[in-house]
Order: sequence, then structure tokens, then C-alpha cells
Amino acid sequence: MDHSTQHSGTAHGHSAPAGGHGTHAHGTTWATAMKATLHCLTGCAIGEILGMVIGTALLWGNVATMALAITLAFVFGYSFTLFAVVRAGVSLKTALKDALAADTVSIAVMELVDNGIIALAPGAMDTHLSDGLFWYAQLGGFAVAFVITTPVNKWMIGRGKGHAVVHA
Repeated sequence: MDHSTQHSGTAHGHSAPAGGHGTHAHGTTWATAMKATLHCLTGCAIGEILGMVIGTALLWGNVATMALAITLAFVFGYSFTLFAVVRAGVSLKTALKDALAADTVSIAVMELVDNGIIALAPGAMDTHLSDGLFWYAQLGGFAVAFVITTPVNKWMIGRGKGHAVVHA
């Protein structure tokens, strides 16, 4: 995925409100929250699906497969922010700190929702990569996670937390 056009100006391509005061509650828009959530979800989805594919292909049990998927979701989720911030000229140490601050809550909420849906969907935990239910549960979980995480990101950005740290 090419982020070069997305990341002009600020680390995630979102602009701060007029007046140059950063992103505050009164300047936080749903569009900004949705962009931040979609950006985070993209990294999470890549890691989550890769982990599920690897664990399922290796015939691992549910717990080991989900642990790998969640770990990779965090790795890919953080890396999308990390690379964007470093590309914007921030040092690696500062970029890592910003990525952790920006994405930890967002990824955690997404993973809790997504994996909760997969765990609760009848039969989804027992599917294989070739089963439609495997993919429907994944995609449905991502869709619900996006809907639930967007207000969380809006709330955090409005309080100068999460993705607001990256935008500063």
C-alpha cells in the first residue's frame, strides 16, 4: 500500500484544525477519526490475517493461532505508523514512542472486538482457510471493529491522545 500521498504534511495525512493549535475536542472530526481508524485497521488486518493463515496452515490450535494473529496485528499496526512518522523526518526513537502512543488503544480495541466476534461466531474457530465462514468471520469482525474503534479514536484525538500525538 502506497502511503506517500496519504502522509503529506502530517504523519497520517490529516490536517490540524485552523489556528495551528493541534487537534482538540472542538476540532476533531469524524472524518479524521475514520481515517486514523482505517489506517490502523489496515495494519491490523494484514497482521491478523497473516497470523490466522500461518496458524491455520500449520494446523496450530486456536489459542496459538490467535496469539500469533494478535501479535502480528500489533506489529503491522505499529509499523504503519512508525514508517510514516520516520518518513516525515522524525527520529526512530521518537517515532517508536509516537507509534506506541498513537496505536496501542486503537489496536487493542480492534483486536478485542475482532477476535471476540470470531470466537463467538458459531463454527468460526473450527474453519479452515478454504471455508467461506473463515473469511466472513474475519471481514465481519473487521467491519464491527472499525465501527466500534472509530468513536474511541475520535475521543482520544479530541483529548490530545492517540493519533493526535502523531499529528502534533
